[in-house]
Amino acid sequence: MGRFNLLIALSLLSLSVFPSPSVAQLRQNFYADICPNVETVVRNEVTKKFQQTFVTVPATLRLFFHDCFVQGCDASVIIASTASNKAEKDHPDNLSLAGDGFDTVIKAKAAVDAIPQCRNRVSCADILTMATRDVIALSGGPSYAVELGRLDGLVSKASDVDGRLPGPTFNLNQLNSLFSANGLSQQDMIALSAAHTLGFSHCEKFANRIYNFAPGNPVDPTLNKTYATQLQQMCPKNVDPRVAINMDPITPRTFDNIYFKNLQQGMGLFTSDQVLFTDTRSRPTVNAWAGDSQAFNKAFVDAMTKLGRVGVKSGRNGNIRRDCGVFN
Repeated sequence: MGRFNLLIALSLLSLSVFPSPSVAQLRQNFYADICPNVETVVRNEVTKKFQQTFVTVPATLRLFFHDCFVQGCDASVIIASTASNKAEKDHPDNLSLAGDGFDTVIKAKAAVDAIPQCRNRVSCADILTMATRDVIALSGGPSYAVELGRLDGLVSKASDVDGRLPGPTFNLNQLNSLFSANGLSQQDMIALSAAHTLGFSHCEKFANRIYNFAPGNPVDPTLNKTYATQLQQMCPKNVDPRVAINMDPITPRTFDNIYFKNLQQGMGLFTSDQVLFTDTRSRPTVNAWAGDSQAFNKAFVDAMTKLGRVGVKSGRNGNIRRDCGVFN
């Protein structure tokens, strides 16, 4: 091997062996000496919000996904637009993010900053990460230790959202490509898709599957016929666009592996859900997790941990916002 090729090989090896400085700074108990009770404070606020409305759960979880997939996990999705900048949250793909997710982070941040030792020492990005873990546990999912140490991002542009979030009509190749761009495997993608075991969707997002799927075949043939009829009853043509239905028709308020059992029955709400079962490359994973909730929970925690490392900001690339919705 020539000297030049050897140098290239060594540089590639170093990239794969040593994490980037931003990811290396993440660790469990990051705030042990800075703000020792931060996780308890956040959990208490999230629990209060959860007791007020269940929407807190899917809203916070979705906020985390939409944040991390665009410019990394840096709370840039929480920034409000100004006269001179249209921020991420005002991109069409983010307009359906429920206000309860934003409110959860803002209230938890206020509670943390009410402690003198903690004031302006904990990032909004980390608070969102902790709150996401907490809503999963509150709805019956696994509780897990989160890695912390993210800074908040300094940029939030609506234009950055284009093409970065998975769509309801995506096929397996499109899903894998998008997740792979964030360092996530097909297994990670399938595990994270199960977040659709919680929350709701507006009728327009799947109307094509029940009314105009293909010429001469108005209903998507991969849809369970009984389920398709139920969807048509809940979402008649010309339905009020504000009407939303549960994504998991069986246990909509519980984080569980019923999502995968639904796929086996042709009851995935989106094309991007059902394709995980209809495509033979992903079906074995769906079948495995439909029959083993513990294996699914472990895979979900692993995938969430990997997602939480995407695009983490450090050094001059970030700071700790005083107000989560406004740049310092």
